[in-house]
Amino acid sequence: MEVLEVQKELSSYIGKTLRDCFGRGPETVYVSIRKPFITVYIRNFISPMENVLLESQQENIIHNTRDILMQSIIPELKAYMTVLTKMEIDEFYYDWGLHNYSGMFIAISKDKSTLDALSNEGFTGKESLHEEINNIGQQTQKIPEEVLSVKINERTYAILRTGIIITIEREFIRLGYRDMLRVAKRSVEKRQLHNNLRFESILDSKIDDVFVSWDFDRDKSIILFIVNPNQSGGNVLDK
Repeated sequence: MEVLEVQKELSSYIGKTLRDCFGRGPETVYVSIRKPFITVYIRNFISPMENVLLESQQENIIHNTRDILMQSIIPELKAYMTVLTKMEIDEFYYDWGLHNYSGMFIAISKDKSTLDALSNEGFTGKESLHEEINNIGQQTQKIPEEVLSVKINERTYAILRTGIIITIEREFIRLGYRDMLRVAKRSVEKRQLHNNLRFESILDSKIDDVFVSWDFDRDKSIILFIVNPNQSGGNVLDK
């Protein structure tokens, strides 16, 4: 099966799975495959009840409910991705842009033999992007031990951070407060990412969506930028 056919089949399956689980499916599901990554961008995904909660500024309730439902379907999604793409899925991340009714999934294959080559590929603003990611890390927790970035397609940039958890966060995790830690990190980091105007200049594109997710057990995090390359973001900082 050709890559485009696989992407289309996976998009249809994810849309149906979300509709069956949440009672309402997304309007569109965009799937991109670039080994070892599978990225899924979801648009116009919110139920009437969630809309009421959102208008009442009860975002945490929506996140908590979705977290519970996602844990029930992640194994199924990983298994189907593995069968369809022949990529054994090892890592799975997700996040929601409730203000845009959007969401993202990122699956990473166990076979990461292509990751070094991908991460060494250049793109406009790459060095400045890493610098800004490190600046945010310094402000919110600590500078990551490693930052890798990959341009998945013309609209999607993935940034992987390793070595981001500080000692007090490890203690919160050990004491069983990982959900509380996730809520706090989501609030702080997404505020930093959304309010940072430099990213549009760095990538020379309007940013439509920003997502961030963590794997505390692996001490890793992934950031996803969805951009609109047809709309300039300002001056390019480096080539």
